[in-house]
Amino acid sequence: MHNKSQSCSIDSTLSVIGDRWTILILRDLFRGVRRFEQLRQDLGIAKNILSDRLSKLDSAGIIVQRPYQSNPIRNDYYLTEKGKDLSPSLIALMHWGDKWYADGNPPTILTHAKCGTALTQITLCPRCDIQVTPSEIASRPSEESPLKATR
Repeated sequence: MHNKSQSCSIDSTLSVIGDRWTILILRDLFRGVRRFEQLRQDLGIAKNILSDRLSKLDSAGIIVQRPYQSNPIRNDYYLTEKGKDLSPSLIALMHWGDKWYADGNPPTILTHAKCGTALTQITLCPRCDIQVTPSEIASRPSEESPLKATR
């Protein structure tokens, strides 16, 4: 018998990033906030909670700490590639909140830096090259996945 985290990637992900403070810390890191005190002030978070969440993100390989001062030691915090891969998840949460809690007036619009166009988020079938709606999504055990053989 498998435990939940072994059989569900959502459960495994939430065990690392599944609380409010961690998601908001990640949001700020994506926005370019790098320093402990800047994070603390922007979020209004207690120092012990921020320190704990940053330590967990570092242990999980989602962020890396780089010293910018040696006495006392102070660090900047940067997303690793593993951390940067969380971007679509945060964008999905943001778009969901925009739809259901912003009354049609999102507080922030994400845009393509090059042309300024507001971004959308879709699920695309790479074989059919079409957008797939939630009602058109199915699942299967990973043993049947053609992607498994290529990894």
